[in-house]
Amino acid sequence: MTFTTQDHLMMQKAILLAKQGIYTTAPNPNVGCVLVKDGKIVGEGAHLKAGEPHAEVHALRQAGIKAQGATAYVTLEPCSHYGRTPPCAEGLIKAGVKKVICAMVDPNPQVAGRGLTMLNDAGIETASGLLEADARALNPHFLTRMETGKPFVQLKMAASLDGKTALKNGVSQWITSKEARQDVQRYRAQSGAILSTAKTVIDDNASLNVRWSDLPLSIQKNYQETTIRQPMRFILDRQHALTSDLKLFQASGEIATISPQETHSIVAKEKHLQCRLSDDGQLDLKEVVNKISRDFNVNHIWVEAGATLAASMIKENLVDELIIYLAPKLMGADGRSIINLIGLETMSETIDLDIKDIRMVGKDIRITATIAR
Repeated sequence: MTFTTQDHLMMQKAILLAKQGIYTTAPNPNVGCVLVKDGKIVGEGAHLKAGEPHAEVHALRQAGIKAQGATAYVTLEPCSHYGRTPPCAEGLIKAGVKKVICAMVDPNPQVAGRGLTMLNDAGIETASGLLEADARALNPHFLTRMETGKPFVQLKMAASLDGKTALKNGVSQWITSKEARQDVQRYRAQSGAILSTAKTVIDDNASLNVRWSDLPLSIQKNYQETTIRQPMRFILDRQHALTSDLKLFQASGEIATISPQETHSIVAKEKHLQCRLSDDGQLDLKEVVNKISRDFNVNHIWVEAGATLAASMIKENLVDELIIYLAPKLMGADGRSIINLIGLETMSETIDLDIKDIRMVGKDIRITATIAR
């Protein structure tokens, strides 16, 4: 199908609407919808939170009877199944829209073309593929899980320009700038889960939650504090080293400790995830990642940890994207390295990265990269 200039403009509007849910919709995808009749927008909406009305519902409510005979522009194929809300395809049919254009087919097995089929069977003209690349960019985490069965895993690291994360004596606060630390809060707020280790939590007395006061002002202006989702925090604690006096347990948000044995909760709100040990005596990270995603319905895992876990995650091919902050500091040859990759003897054993983006964040450099496969 050939799309018109108006089609492009209306889908661009729907994509902008969908971005309203970036910090609130997970594990649901970000979706926007625009209803157009006689060349004018009569309704628009965005999905803002799982369990609440989808984008199409908001747009239909705004349009009222004007939805009859309208064209709907939706960034993702309208759902066709009953979940916590009724099917959006059914709502569009009942409203009497004449045409539905979606940016992409929903890869969720519960939808996967069924929404478009339901609309076609009701005599509604449909089309898909308009600005699909832009629509996919709205939901990389959701799409990764739907298409591969695995969560999207981002590994965050921060170091000086000479690749050190702490001085020889362990002092590390603060290597990066305030702006970089605010940027980390933004990534945390987008994630469904944060994964770290007991050592990192104890060494830094880290809370690992999203702190409203530390979020960039751009987020504070556009959201209310109560709407920002707290990702669940998962802490690898094989030796049961965590104690209840740590900031981790004082901060808001759910917590789960991970160890190979059943254990008693440290505090009332803590959960526990039991995972087996791998052949090297460490927690099996593949099982950890799979259980977090499957058992807690998580699309996106944000990893903040030290050099050992970072190396293990990369070696196990569990990292989809690296976010690396480099501060304009030199910390010396005896400082602690950013990643514990040891025993490499040939250049063919090194880990090659594909750099996707480099930009300044405050005084620091932020590098976005993937592992070259």
